[in-house]
Amino acid sequence: METRLLLLRAALPLFILCLSAPAGGREFLSLRSGDSLSPEEVEDVLVSPKRTFSGGFHEVGTNAYCFSVWFTSSVDKTVVWMANRDSPVNGRLSTVRLEKRGNLVLKDADGSRVWETAASLPAATSVELSETGNLVLLNQTRGVIWESFASPTDTLLPLQPLTKGNKLVSRSGPGSYSSGYYSLRFSDDNVLKMVYDAPKVTSVYWPKPDISTFDSGRFPYNSRRIAMFDSLGHFSSTDKLKFNSSDDTPGRWRRLTLDYDGMARLYTLNGSGNWEVTWKPELHACNVHGLCGTYGICVYSPEPSCQCPPGFRMIDPSDWSRGCSPPSPPKCNSSEIDFLVLQHTDYFGYDLETYGEKVSFEDCRNRCLSDCKCKGLAYKLNGTGNCYPKFNLLNGYQMPDYPTVMLIKVSEKETTLIGDGEALNCTEQRSVLLNQYSESESQSPYLKYLVAFVAAAGVVEGMCILFGWWWIDRIHRREKESTMGYQALMLGFKRFTYAELKIATHNFREEIGRGGFGTVFKGVLSDDRVVAVKRLEVVSQGEPEFWAEVTFIGRINHMNLLKMWGFCAEGKHRLLVYEFMENGSVDKILFSRYAASLGWKKRFDIAMGTAKGLCYLHEECLEWILHCDIKPQNILLDENFRPKVGDFGMSKLIEKNNLKYRFSTVRGTRGYLAPEWMINQEITAKADVFSYGVVLLELVTGKSAADFHEDVHNLIQWAQSKLRQGDEMGIVDTSLAGDVNEEQLRRVVKVILMCLEVEKDRRPSMSTVVKALQGDDDDC
Repeated sequence: METRLLLLRAALPLFILCLSAPAGGREFLSLRSGDSLSPEEVEDVLVSPKRTFSGGFHEVGTNAYCFSVWFTSSVDKTVVWMANRDSPVNGRLSTVRLEKRGNLVLKDADGSRVWETAASLPAATSVELSETGNLVLLNQTRGVIWESFASPTDTLLPLQPLTKGNKLVSRSGPGSYSSGYYSLRFSDDNVLKMVYDAPKVTSVYWPKPDISTFDSGRFPYNSRRIAMFDSLGHFSSTDKLKFNSSDDTPGRWRRLTLDYDGMARLYTLNGSGNWEVTWKPELHACNVHGLCGTYGICVYSPEPSCQCPPGFRMIDPSDWSRGCSPPSPPKCNSSEIDFLVLQHTDYFGYDLETYGEKVSFEDCRNRCLSDCKCKGLAYKLNGTGNCYPKFNLLNGYQMPDYPTVMLIKVSEKETTLIGDGEALNCTEQRSVLLNQYSESESQSPYLKYLVAFVAAAGVVEGMCILFGWWWIDRIHRREKESTMGYQALMLGFKRFTYAELKIATHNFREEIGRGGFGTVFKGVLSDDRVVAVKRLEVVSQGEPEFWAEVTFIGRINHMNLLKMWGFCAEGKHRLLVYEFMENGSVDKILFSRYAASLGWKKRFDIAMGTAKGLCYLHEECLEWILHCDIKPQNILLDENFRPKVGDFGMSKLIEKNNLKYRFSTVRGTRGYLAPEWMINQEITAKADVFSYGVVLLELVTGKSAADFHEDVHNLIQWAQSKLRQGDEMGIVDTSLAGDVNEEQLRRVVKVILMCLEVEKDRRPSMSTVVKALQGDDDDC
């Protein structure tokens, strides 16, 4: 009896602990040496002592995760720190682990190190998340040897110092966690500034760059660079910058975040778990640099939004930072140069040396006309005669009471297409005409001028109404494109125009491949990236449906799958833009006189990489994908001969009512088709496994299944007869000259025999294939 009581007393704490544990996940107060977290157990988290903060894998896309720290009690689980914001890891087999040598390491599914704390640190014995939100590595004496506070992302927490050695970097857009172009940091003059830091230009926009440091209330002469705010929201910096939260209620959590629009905001968490803005700088949103890109103009309608000048078009509907492009750039010293006039508009900065005060409008215009570097000019209408010719039109903004007129240099023929004065407000056009009429009336009594004026005014007003409807429709379409574009931005691909791809491919001149879905052309984008452009010939979907399917394919990310960089859906045109693979498809080398350049190691790596890519499609994607056309032509090789499977997901882009391409009929390529295609059985992932077996046989033998005595079964039977005689080397390509790893050959032969089983249920899964090729060591 006493023994039972003792056992009951010992088990009682464990029982209580189990009852108090949250359903569906475990909470850790620390990770010890050898412990790890995985995105497959996404509810397993590291928590701070009072559960204010949680740490673990945060989903940033389909099957894409980042190791992060977030507020546990906020409605949207607000992320305050990320280890790998620009390199998400796979949803399966990825881990973050405290290694025995004391280094915290984040590994992707393929075992590659995506992020780690400095390897030169002293050995850590544990990882903990403090109640301040600081992720720390501790040594045996509980001393901190590394902390996340020293490497912030876009957010500063109370008592977290912002110093000379770190900075806040904004997100790239709404819904995205990747790094954007805006940063909050100390500059070389010891002043805390907000900076637009794009690939081609860098500029400070806060404090206002046209005001001196002292006039903005800052002090550059100090020996340290450090800024911080306390738990009540009182912020102070060594450059004398100070501000307070409008809500300094004790006991509330706060954060300072540099948002994707380039604006820093102090937030306070209210009782319902939502964030309220309790401070932001005195800065108009349209004064944030780079917001609308080159030629783009920030306007208030009533909220800040971007638009292009009349006649210009947005370069990338998914990314306003790319700006706008003119119909055709004006040629230097051409007699056909004219100006597009925009009232109440300016582009900040980038003034040429020919700027000046007390300059007549005509003189200012001539200064720009005679200078090939001048792209436009701003002229002040406040009586000062300030003239600002500009070599770059960035940071554009338009405000109703702004006393500046902006002239953008364009070709004269384009002003005809745009329409004279289209950028002018309609009321202002009518006012100009009234003034002209008043002057003419004092000089002539004839009624015909009055009639002419009324007719002209009617025409102008009609044009204004038509232009207004066109402009509203244009804004509506752009808002829709921007919403979709922000989603695409997170995925890393963009929407191209047909004109862009036509220029990139030199009018689709260089054909590099052709298949059942379309033709592939080589192209070079405006940023000098070499791409492969597939022009689809069997798609009849509308743009929204095509966008949805492309979005899904764009989310797929694996080192052995061909990366999509963008697409075009414009009118009847449907094109996909992929990364360019320098060594082309496997068939162009394997079945040519250059076959000897594919040694055994390269062939085995191609077999392994292709298997891993298919394993990802079949078993790891959120929505599993059957390829249905595995063949050497669809396995591409990069400059290092690393294989990438292409043409996956094509069935999602084919019109579902097009019976020619439905699964109820045969799909794929003759020579690689599984038997079930011919006998009208259900098509599963095992059809891809059979096709992979044929490709694997080709890699070993160097013989094309489609060409071997006109029947793939002849190649299979020939190989099987050799193998039954125990002559494995008898099927090996003679161009390899016996340079074969015999252990790997035995594994490959075993896989070939399993994959080419006539009964589909006897074929292995692709994860089993990967294991067999690796010697049963790892999964895909």
